[in-house]
Amino acid sequence: MSEKKTDSGIIINELYTGKDLPGNENEMPGQYPFTRGVQPDMYRGKLWTMRQYAGFSTAEESNKRYHYLLSQGVSGLSVAFDLPTQIGYDSDHALSEGEVGKVGVAIDSIEDMQTLFNGIRLDEVSTSMTINATGFILLSFYVALAKQQGADLKKISGTIQNDILKEYAARGTYIYPPKPSMRIITDIFEWCSKEVPKWNTISISGYHIREAGSTAVQEIAFTLANGKAYVEAALKKGLDINVFGKRLSFFFNAHNNLFEEVAKFRAARRMWARMMKELGATDPKAMMLRFHTQTGGSTLTAQQPLNNIARVTTQTLAAVLGGTQSLHTNGYDEALSLPTEEAARIALRTQQIVAFESGAADTVDPLAGSYFVEALTAEVETAATQLMEKIEAMGGSVAAIEEGFIQNEIARSAYEYQREIENGQKIIVGVNKFQVGEESPIPILRVDDSIRQVQTEKLSRLRADRNHAKCEQLLQLLNDKASGGENIMPVVVEAVENKCTLGEIADTLREVFGEYK
Repeated sequence: MSEKKTDSGIIINELYTGKDLPGNENEMPGQYPFTRGVQPDMYRGKLWTMRQYAGFSTAEESNKRYHYLLSQGVSGLSVAFDLPTQIGYDSDHALSEGEVGKVGVAIDSIEDMQTLFNGIRLDEVSTSMTINATGFILLSFYVALAKQQGADLKKISGTIQNDILKEYAARGTYIYPPKPSMRIITDIFEWCSKEVPKWNTISISGYHIREAGSTAVQEIAFTLANGKAYVEAALKKGLDINVFGKRLSFFFNAHNNLFEEVAKFRAARRMWARMMKELGATDPKAMMLRFHTQTGGSTLTAQQPLNNIARVTTQTLAAVLGGTQSLHTNGYDEALSLPTEEAARIALRTQQIVAFESGAADTVDPLAGSYFVEALTAEVETAATQLMEKIEAMGGSVAAIEEGFIQNEIARSAYEYQREIENGQKIIVGVNKFQVGEESPIPILRVDDSIRQVQTEKLSRLRADRNHAKCEQLLQLLNDKASGGENIMPVVVEAVENKCTLGEIADTLREVFGEYK
């Protein structure tokens, strides 16, 4: 019989017995090194947060979708931004043409943020924002809006992704070079610890590393190496690891290889706890790896798209059995377009069925003690640790990215995976096996190109209606603070409150830091 391997190339035995157990089965959930989960009672105490990632077209359209999702039982919002917002261009910029509102919502100013959350109290909902290079600006919009609503900033909760290292390695929506980008991130850590202490200041993301073609082992190795780089940068700035360590969160992918994915989540918790302890953390909460999961976008197929419902269900189980803190499930139609309302509802119902009907949430770490899962957790940890040691020998993540090592490793894995599909070694149902001829058409959500005109008109009105001299003064002050090494967050918040736009703030820092090419 042919050899079986996980997607990371770990050989799977035909049979596992007690002899394969690695010897750490007496670990307890809620206790260091947190292999079995960060809470002693896990989902018995509180289910994971059910988020649905949404954002498209204008703030008005996205606001309607948020109200719909909240009415259907989501417990947290997750915002997708369009490409110009992600790379610091206003909708009326020449480079924004053709991209406004396409892959997410267009947010140019505080007024767009007001519309996006119209009728939603920011102190009553937890919001995750998938934004990196301009994360500091979107957080400032959010904080300014919370202040307008009269919310207690000490109580608002949520996450900005704010993980720039994986942008250089896997995704590409960076603006500034690595060193000033790291400086902005530590400014956010420092400012949030005082002003918005419940906010997760970074979501160190393996998701996009996996979407770019990495294996499960590479996903956690590269993500934890990036996490270490952020921690070391914060320590260099004199920040307290026991304070900022509690506000670090992670974002992982869930793929179809159920047991490898569960092992990956368990191994990542153990590795992070040990690493944080070595870096000087003494508070157990600063050693806990808390993470959001999204089901695998790259696993969805345009062929026989209804099959994706089964894929997303398997991935949901992997995330829940692996102990996720929050979860977004993809719509079955996302290989074709942004999800329709029906697809988004089915995706949410998938989480609810796993939560309330499957029994997966009834006991803590239900796969613990499985000969296979415990052995696989140890193997994933060993392979990921070896990869991290290679990165460390190069001088850490920033150096490994600058040398192209991480990018090349991901590209190699993506190539191998695609080759296995094409030669039939790896079966993808409906793609290279069990195909059908005619398929019934799936309804598609289309975003209209006229949205750029709508946003441009809004920007014209905003600029005509603000105190121009005050904006100029604040943008100059931002330039001075960025040049002088002071924390930029207070002036960015003041600038957005005075109707400076996202593009104007990003451009001011382009003048100081330059652009990464």
